[in-house]
Amino acid sequence: MEFSQLRIFQAVAEEGSIAKAALRLSRVPSNLSTRLRQLEAQLGVELFHRERQRLQLTPAGRVLQRYAERLFALQGEAEAALKGDEPGGVFVLGSMYSTAAIHLPALLARYHHAYPGVNLQVRTCPSGELLDGLIGGRLDAALLNGSGDYPELEGMPLFDEDMLLITELGHPPVRSARDVAGRAVFTFRPRCSYRRLLEAWFAEARVAMGPLMEIESYHSMLACVIAGSGVALMPASMLDSLPGREAVARHRLAAPFDRATTWLMWRKGMLGANLRAWIDLGLPAQRP
Repeated sequence: MEFSQLRIFQAVAEEGSIAKAALRLSRVPSNLSTRLRQLEAQLGVELFHRERQRLQLTPAGRVLQRYAERLFALQGEAEAALKGDEPGGVFVLGSMYSTAAIHLPALLARYHHAYPGVNLQVRTCPSGELLDGLIGGRLDAALLNGSGDYPELEGMPLFDEDMLLITELGHPPVRSARDVAGRAVFTFRPRCSYRRLLEAWFAEARVAMGPLMEIESYHSMLACVIAGSGVALMPASMLDSLPGREAVARHRLAAPFDRATTWLMWRKGMLGANLRAWIDLGLPAQRP
């Protein structure tokens, strides 16, 4: 069993699709299929249930995934210990969708220019999945909402986001969740921190959320709200970047639901040269 096989296995497990994993790893799908079959033959077990267009981990696959995460974390620790103070090698940064779209582009360009020898890779997904990636060693650092209470992680706050509930134009002012009771809610997957913030807002008012409509992009959310199909929560900075933003009404939620803090997080004791270089370029006012 080789690390390259485990990387392929892990990518397919996370994506649930050989085609998506191949795109992520910049390989052809047939190569991944062959390597997975070889790995299953070597281990003598099936790692995935093949269900239509999606692959689901078998019990044996879940066991291997846990061990793979531990091996990747150890590999990262070994690489960080050997690199010393000079940035280099692979640096995998996770980010929420909105942060990647609004706050990262300029900093990515600066980092690539300053450290061309670093293979910087950015993965975007909801905060809950970013935490899993950090703890499992698949990410070197991540930009996510809130620090949480994770003894294996450490980090620093970066900036606050103003959060807005958006509705179609002409909607009456929204002062509490009662004003949008029963409306469809457009949001990301369950482990999205902004979705949890919105759920807490409804819970605080003791109001049941309307039908949840999971959407994978802010552009699609905005289009649905413009059409009058429901409401959505998004950072003001994200909304300001979208075409069509003038076609919705903005409603600021009452504190503490009106703001969200984005943190830079990493595994405890793993503040290596690549991550410190990132902090030095992007956060001149604060150091861990």
